Amino acid sequence: MEITGKTKIMFVLADPIDHVRASAVMNAYFGSIGDDLAVSPIHVMPGDLGHVVASIRLMRNVFGFGVTIPHKTCVIEHLDEITPTAQLIGAVNFVKRTAEGRLVGDNLDARGFIASLAQHDIAVRDRKVLQVGAGGAGRATAFGLAEAGARELTIMNRDDQKARALAAAVAAHYPATKVSAGRAEPRAFDLIVNTTSLGMKVDDPLPLDIEGVGPGATVSDIIVNPAVTQLLARAAAQGAKAIGGQPMLDAQMALVARFIAR
Repeated sequence: MEITGKTKIMFVLADPIDHVRASAVMNAYFGSIGDDLAVSPIHVMPGDLGHVVASIRLMRNVFGFGVTIPHKTCVIEHLDEITPTAQLIGAVNFVKRTAEGRLVGDNLDARGFIASLAQHDIAVRDRKVLQVGAGGAGRATAFGLAEAGARELTIMNRDDQKARALAAAVAAHYPATKVSAGRAEPRAFDLIVNTTSLGMKVDDPLPLDIEGVGPGATVSDIIVNPAVTQLLARAAAQGAKAIGGQPMLDAQMALVARFIAR
């Protein structure tokens, strides 16, 4: 890739940074469509986020940035505007910088996640879903699952209060979906989704015990790196359908291209 003064620049803000794959996927995608755009991960500690975002406002060849762990919710206070989708979810994963230097945030996680399931012929409508995690990615996924017509959605999180708050928010907007929070038996569900960061490190514990989950069930993990987490390996070994985070990221690329277009 040749980067010149004409190249459009984007960043991906994260902490830690080792797991980030979005930059590679975006560079490959934009290269494939002939767009002169380069993306680089930037390691940003939580306490420095405001300073970094303020600096990006002044960078005239920067068209935007991706946002991942742990910045998806706290970045909102540093932006000028967020879309209705991001407002509903309460988290942002992509920000565009306008020609005037205004920063506008959106959340493409939900649309990317549902699209990734569809690519694997997994329909959400009328399914019973168990979701682990209620953070920024978890919020997007929960709203996306309800919007896609899940019959039931149970949200598990180590912080029970956070899970209950998310369940209440989703239920208020999508009353047709039966939403609850708390511990549940995974084998009772059609679709199990991990939205936590557990699985990024080799020594991470499983986000939940999926003993008894087998053929007929789907286990999805939104983690991109590694491509096959311990959760997915266990699911596949038990005969369940296993879907990693890469398809979700791939599905967002066309959405990102349209969003950042000035």
